[in-house]
Amino acid sequence: MDSLPYVVPLRLSFTPPLFPDNLFGHLIATAVPGVEEWRDNTYRRTLRLPHGPAIAALTPHPDHVAAVFALTDPRDLAPAVAQCRFLLDLDADPVAVDTVLSSDPLLKPLVHKAPGRRVPRTVNGPEFAIRAVLGQQVSTAAARTHAARLVQRHGTPVADLHLFPLSFDPAELAVPTSRRTTMAALLTALESGVDLTPTADPAHVRAELHALPGFGPWTVESIAMRALGDPDAFLPTDLGIKLAAASLGLPVTPAALTRRSEGWRPWRSYAVQHLWATGDHEVNRIPT
Repeated sequence: MDSLPYVVPLRLSFTPPLFPDNLFGHLIATAVPGVEEWRDNTYRRTLRLPHGPAIAALTPHPDHVAAVFALTDPRDLAPAVAQCRFLLDLDADPVAVDTVLSSDPLLKPLVHKAPGRRVPRTVNGPEFAIRAVLGQQVSTAAARTHAARLVQRHGTPVADLHLFPLSFDPAELAVPTSRRTTMAALLTALESGVDLTPTADPAHVRAELHALPGFGPWTVESIAMRALGDPDAFLPTDLGIKLAAASLGLPVTPAALTRRSEGWRPWRSYAVQHLWATGDHEVNRIPT
């Protein structure tokens, strides 16, 4: 597809405050070449929509996010806006979130330093689940490399970008055999209709995913947080979370940290963002 015929600029509103650094920083640092890009202070990526593919360009501003939607069909404007609002967590209530998290004396300084942190999500649950499996036990750079190879082989061109492939042969992946088995199980579940949309029941989806080979707590909770939009997903086994907990004087074992996190409910996904931000990682900043 050489071009998209319908271009619509919009302003996406949100309830302030909104801290953009980790929100856009995470999307930029994990961007799959050919599907997403950061250019001229704007994040661009492809969208799957009912009447054809699209590209969204999103630029953060202090009081809004400037969006430009290039669409195949103008009937898809509303779902395109909905996908991008979900991606950027623009419908969050930052005051409610920050009030609960700042009641913990160890989290309070983090919240006051960066009020209004949002959870970077996804525009497509199956895409994120595939990428989560590719990211198991490897670096961010390695995960992007695996994903980029998939796009090169199977991505659908959309103007200068591509749609991320949702169907392929796991045997093609340059990963351990166990990871191919996990990917095959996921692709079969997706073909069978497992629901990874924001309207799905998180408890039901967690049970379905835990039943798949190779799906442990990190992968399942990552999908719950970013694909389902569960505001209370928690990743106590994540290395970055463990390092943050140790630096703050929080418990470091998953069981003990989970017990301590009870006071952060129902906003533990946002606590995860604050804990990750204690480390010096590219996901925490927007490139200059």
